[in-house]
Amino acid sequence: MIDLQLLVLLLTPLLGGLLLAVFGSRSWAAELNSLMSFCTLIAAVVLTMRVIDSGPQVAFNEQFFIDQFNVFLVALTAFVAFTTSLFSRPYMRIEQHHGKLTTQMLHLYYSMYQLFTLAMLVALTSNNMGIIWVAMEAATLTTVLLVSLYRTPASIEAAWKYFILCGVGIALALFGTILLYFAAERVLGEGGTALLWTHLNQVKGSLEPTVLKIAFVFLLVGYGTKIGLVPLHSWLPDAHAEGPTPVSAVLSGLLLNVALCAVMRSKVLVDGALGTDSAGGAHFAGNLMMGFGLLSVVVAALFLSRQKDIKRMFAYSSIEHMGLITFAFGMGGPVATFAAMLHMTMHSLTKSAIFFAVGHAVQKAGTQQMENIRGILQISPTVGWGLMLGTLAILGMPPFGVFASEFLIITTAMHDYPWTTPILLIALGIAFAAIFGKVQPIVFGETTAKPLPHQPALIPVFAHLLLVLILGLYMPPYLANWYRQAAALLGG
Repeated sequence: MIDLQLLVLLLTPLLGGLLLAVFGSRSWAAELNSLMSFCTLIAAVVLTMRVIDSGPQVAFNEQFFIDQFNVFLVALTAFVAFTTSLFSRPYMRIEQHHGKLTTQMLHLYYSMYQLFTLAMLVALTSNNMGIIWVAMEAATLTTVLLVSLYRTPASIEAAWKYFILCGVGIALALFGTILLYFAAERVLGEGGTALLWTHLNQVKGSLEPTVLKIAFVFLLVGYGTKIGLVPLHSWLPDAHAEGPTPVSAVLSGLLLNVALCAVMRSKVLVDGALGTDSAGGAHFAGNLMMGFGLLSVVVAALFLSRQKDIKRMFAYSSIEHMGLITFAFGMGGPVATFAAMLHMTMHSLTKSAIFFAVGHAVQKAGTQQMENIRGILQISPTVGWGLMLGTLAILGMPPFGVFASEFLIITTAMHDYPWTTPILLIALGIAFAAIFGKVQPIVFGETTAKPLPHQPALIPVFAHLLLVLILGLYMPPYLANWYRQAAALLGG
């Protein structure tokens, strides 16, 4: 049964990509894109319920593995991909109305959108560390085409920068994967099983610790490039600023999580291989993640105040929050790991909602320069309030869920690593002042902008923010238990 459910999950976006490759130029292509994304969401929900009821399972001769951790990300990915497809319908038509996109460009967008979803789902569900690498590379190639969709010099430059930097990163991750296989074949023997994560996890205590350390460094740097960790982040602001806003939403809300999932799978193996090293080696992977995470939070916060492009500003906000999540996973332990997973959920929902609102605000103003975007509340109160509420949520204001996850992360840091607490608080304070100070006049200022030619899609904005608000006020027991089980699988 699990084989069939997983097959439906993966074949749905593949079928969607093939159908949209043929019919992507039709007037109903946007509706077909949303329909296929909705079917993927239904398949993800069915698979999630199965794993919650029955626990971790393997499928297709152990080539795929589903547990509480990756199925949580599968459900989140499918949900945000569906709501983003709903947002895409009016957004892309307005872009076409403004002359920025042609029918051929939309044809490419819709087919690549489905294939991008497929690549992320394969990366999340694969049990083979080599296939995870291949799927991450496929996700890179599809998003390169999406970032360059407008075919302007700036978008092509951003896509090329994204391709080169992430190509180098993925090559480093490949070397890390090869080292992982080198360590595994001595224990598991030659063949494909030496790269199966479930097999590696069973014998992690017997793997050569030194080789695992070196492998993790390459895997963290390689996949860290995709996460956007400083100093590997420079592609991310350009890709967000120059690509279509729906691409910014799925990049920020989904792809970064997928890369972090690959890092966490590797961390579990390294922690098991090092065991209780008296020289502190058992915390090797965690210390590296904490260092990269803390550096990302600080650097992103400092860069936020210098931004003039609204999409670049929220791109740096994504770097900040992914740094915070990486830092929390690096601390380890049940509370920090639980908080990191909660923050992944809150960030994905909130940041995608912000990009939805930002996309329509930019379309109304005709520019991404914040000094020229004013008074969104006067033209469209729903877009204005969506942007303001989303901003307050991502800045960690109660009662939104981001506050709860940030509070857990900071209090855990205060207990286990007190020296990091003032650094985190100062960085978060700088980020708060920078973003709130820039968004306030955008929403409440005076404007001469005109209404849009098509009604914007605002249901995804408020659906995401409502979920973030509900989870900030009340955490359902089954969801909390789900997160705790996933945290336990990661060593928390």
